[in-house]
Amino acid sequence: MKKSLMKTFMAISAVAMLMACSESSSSDDNALVDPNGATVDVNQGGEQQPNPQGGDQGDPNSGANQGGEQQPNPQGGDQNVDPNSGANQGGEQQPNPQGGDQNTDPNSGANQGGEQQVNPQGGDQGDPNAPASSASEGDQGAEPLVSSASKISEFRDIADYGEPPAEYTKDISNNGKKGWNSRYWDACKPHCAWISNGEEGKTDTTTEESYQKGMTTARNCNIHDVEVPTFTLGHAVQQYWFGYEGTTNACSAEGGSKGVFTCTDMAPIAVNENLSYAYVAGPGSSTTCGKCFHLQYDGSFKDASGNNAPKETHQALKGKHIIVMTSNIGHDVQDGQFDLMVPGGGVGAFDALSTQVNGAGINWGAGFGGFLTECQSKNGYDNKKEVYQQCVKDMCDAAFGNAGFPNLLRGCHWFADWYMAADNPTYNWEEVECPQYLLDHYLTRINTTKSNIYRWHDDWSTYKEGDVLDTVQCWKDGENPNDPNGKAGCNP
Repeated sequence: MKKSLMKTFMAISAVAMLMACSESSSSDDNALVDPNGATVDVNQGGEQQPNPQGGDQGDPNSGANQGGEQQPNPQGGDQNVDPNSGANQGGEQQPNPQGGDQNTDPNSGANQGGEQQVNPQGGDQGDPNAPASSASEGDQGAEPLVSSASKISEFRDIADYGEPPAEYTKDISNNGKKGWNSRYWDACKPHCAWISNGEEGKTDTTTEESYQKGMTTARNCNIHDVEVPTFTLGHAVQQYWFGYEGTTNACSAEGGSKGVFTCTDMAPIAVNENLSYAYVAGPGSSTTCGKCFHLQYDGSFKDASGNNAPKETHQALKGKHIIVMTSNIGHDVQDGQFDLMVPGGGVGAFDALSTQVNGAGINWGAGFGGFLTECQSKNGYDNKKEVYQQCVKDMCDAAFGNAGFPNLLRGCHWFADWYMAADNPTYNWEEVECPQYLLDHYLTRINTTKSNIYRWHDDWSTYKEGDVLDTVQCWKDGENPNDPNGKAGCNP
């Protein structure tokens, strides 16, 4: 399935490049073309980025938290710090605010998507694969590239995908591979929506081949749940500098309501009473973005012991199956653990949910554990399953019932009704091919290639479905009339 998908994307890439004007149309020195030459070899993000103003910016994408989002450090340097260490472990584990890996500043807007900060006075500049256009220098108001976002169609209903493969519900209870679920929904830009050089399990965007092989980038949406680019040209592109930058995370101080969020249709969904699909933050040590796993619940939970037996909720979940796809990576997520993305599961350390769903008096429950942890504190830890289910659903309705985000309400109710309000349940697991439903809701429909000439925007909140994305006129290395050395660059 993935091989077929990659062929499809490569075909789309080829068509896109032809439509944007192929390399053969770039004989005009002023053509909008791939800002690339034989001497250019820069990656789209991840490694330390040279700053046009001097100094090193550090890795903008290091340090994923368990809620999925990597928060860059505005002070520069290395950010190999997990700002959510110990987070989202469910209702029973709380992070240590005084220690561990929680010292990263989450509020930097600098280089959030791995922007290539290239020294305009020297060194290699330009991206090897930016698309071409027939616009000329004399026609700076040339027709822009049409945004692929304007052609986005609606997703199919879950029923339209047909019967799931038998592999997804086969018995794996004796395979010896054990793990457990924690939970969260911080609504931040997904970790896998950032561009990188493949570090921390993320997609490698250094080449078109690696970008497609790594499943491109995960979709992200604006505050109104409209899909927007995962990355664009950097905010500082100029006549002698070219680079990319991830769209600003809503969980950063610079983002907020103007930034980007998790698309709400990534909330869990039931296929039938015995099978569901969902997205997770996985351990960077043993998974990568875009991988899928089959979990079969065993009726127990992480901290079960002779004095702490499995609850009625865990026993009710026993035997059910779920296929999860990695859309976030967490340093503190253990091997075999998958941090389940479920609305109402806890906003964690970097909360964009309360920005997106802004209602007076909303009770989001415990920061780590969410609605269920709040319900446990009210009703004890050994109450009936139905008590927890009803309590969680009441909180779901209060938070999402009139919020205008039906996917969040659906996913929240799913936790109570299908998942049985189970706290940190355990399972057997194995890697599997991804179902088309999860692929469709994961893969960006805008950044289908590793290159673009989309203009940087500080505010995505006004972008509407079908709007054409603004583009910028750029030149490849050796053909830039604005730079004495012909280095790749763009009109500001």
